[in-house]
Amino acid sequence: MLRDMESFPSWKQKEVVDQVRQIAHPLQTAQDLDPLLKRIGDARIVMLGEASHGTHEYYTWRAQITRRLIQEKNFNFIAVEGDWPDCYSINRYIKQYTTHQSAKEVLNNFNRWPTWMWANWEIAALTDWLYKHNEPLPKEKKVGFYGLDVYSLWDSMQAIKEYLQKVDPAALQVAEEAFSCFDPYKKDDGQSYAYASRLVPELCESEVVALLKEIQRKMPLHDSDHEMAFSTEQNALVAVNAEKYYRAMMQGGASSWNVRDSHMFETLQRLLDFHGPDSKVIVWEHNTHIGDSRYTDMADDGMYNIGELVRDHYNKEDVVLVGFGSYFGTVIAANKWGSTMRKMKVPKGRHGSWEDLLQQAGEENKLLLLDELTHHAMYEERIAHRAIGVVYNPEYEMYGNYVPSIIPLRYDAFLYLHQTTALHPLHIEAKGGEMPDTYPFGM
Repeated sequence: MLRDMESFPSWKQKEVVDQVRQIAHPLQTAQDLDPLLKRIGDARIVMLGEASHGTHEYYTWRAQITRRLIQEKNFNFIAVEGDWPDCYSINRYIKQYTTHQSAKEVLNNFNRWPTWMWANWEIAALTDWLYKHNEPLPKEKKVGFYGLDVYSLWDSMQAIKEYLQKVDPAALQVAEEAFSCFDPYKKDDGQSYAYASRLVPELCESEVVALLKEIQRKMPLHDSDHEMAFSTEQNALVAVNAEKYYRAMMQGGASSWNVRDSHMFETLQRLLDFHGPDSKVIVWEHNTHIGDSRYTDMADDGMYNIGELVRDHYNKEDVVLVGFGSYFGTVIAANKWGSTMRKMKVPKGRHGSWEDLLQQAGEENKLLLLDELTHHAMYEERIAHRAIGVVYNPEYEMYGNYVPSIIPLRYDAFLYLHQTTALHPLHIEAKGGEMPDTYPFGM
């Protein structure tokens, strides 16, 4: 039977710590990523995690990996745990399709809570770099940036409306039926629609399905901007799956989680198909999405995630899952859903946790290639592994915020960063959103 690692006797923990010391690669500069790049090899899908949505170093190290994958292995696009319409505005900007003056101007339009996930200086630095990288390249070689998530129901429908007004006013009539069905529920970002669906289970389902079918029928006629046509179809798919997601919220359990990750996987497949059979993608999502859920307690609750789905669908050598974690530091989060973001302390990793064992192996940052971790206990036992969401209460650290995981099966590689610091959001009124002193963070 699988048990949490903190129930192990100290001598068994010591054996794991000793082996971590033996296999750990130093991690100080971008050149120290060489073993990871070698492990990635010719993989088509590289998924980069994070243990929180508000940690500076997770973003900057993922950016360093991303740069090297684009420059050295010709990766074609980045796909993130973000809304399609907002992330598509970054895509248009970095490909020079728009007249925005700066990355900050684009990111300032990310207004759906939690804004800090993508409207931050770390993403601004990466966006600037992608713009410069793409500038001399022909259209078909420019690197893209896309959102995989399902939350943007109303923004996606507004994007559809604006597109159809320009290219197909007749199809707009079908779209208007979907808009009018959802209008009464717009004010609270889907919560009231979810409650209403308890009484009428298929409240607006037929309208969004009809919208998707109409767009799929008409889009081949509008090929003057092939990518914008694809985006419009994707927005319609978001509407269909977001409606399904809000209905699933009322079922409880794993239903809404599974709808969301299924949508992200479907979107990833669509993007790979759109970019061609030789295309390669870098995915940025939380560890809870990219780490294979079969090797966590999520599976006990009937949950699956995009990491599991990708591993199931593609050849083993085509997929590399990279987890991230730290021992202590600070983070940007909120103490309840929708409330004000703030900097919080992240306490030291719980005794016996994965983070605790990594710091026992040495306080330096380290890269682990997990197929080198041969200690049998790590393949047989679940160990507590920290996960911080957009809602976080450090005082509850001893009671939650950990996902029991079989680490070397959940990930292919792991970046341990001993002490981490809070992300730099753009939307901080108290400080006026000033540029950090260290911007652009070594990009």
